[in-house]
Amino acid sequence: MPERAHHVHADGTAPRGILRRRPERWLFTGIYGLVLASALVAALDVPGEGADPGQDALWVLLTALTSAAAHGYAHVIAQRAAGDGKAGPGRLRAVLAEWPLVAAVLPTVAMLLAAMAGWWSEDTAADTALLLNTVCLFGLGVLAARAAGLSRLSACRAGAMDMLIGLVIIVADALIE
Repeated sequence: MPERAHHVHADGTAPRGILRRRPERWLFTGIYGLVLASALVAALDVPGEGADPGQDALWVLLTALTSAAAHGYAHVIAQRAAGDGKAGPGRLRAVLAEWPLVAAVLPTVAMLLAAMAGWWSEDTAADTALLLNTVCLFGLGVLAARAAGLSRLSACRAGAMDMLIGLVIIVADALIE
């Protein structure tokens, strides 16, 4: 399948490295990673239990790595089921292409590690991560909509809908606590 025109630099060269993939792919996995990080940080921040932000950071990171590997491997299985029996680096690339999912959880992990270092409480780290992830969901939603060719207003509406996912997690976290 030929490269699409928007995947070529102004100088006529194709993008290199992991960003060579279509932006909608990394936007999708980035949004998924933000939702995953928010849900995990909300679930791991249990009132009444002793705070262990280092362990929570490890769980968020391990879950993201496992989810990314599982999602990439699911693409490999789907290709195999479709009759594409080609072996080689394409399968490994399918797994590695899930890097935005892992990258999206890193700010949450960093906030929890900062809490472990005593820079702030785990509750503050969790609340800040939930807020940041919700704002990032809006931003990535807008970027994804603009990449799809939507107008600015429509893109903002799409971003607001993505942001609602984060708000639902925040409300659920508040109600469950």
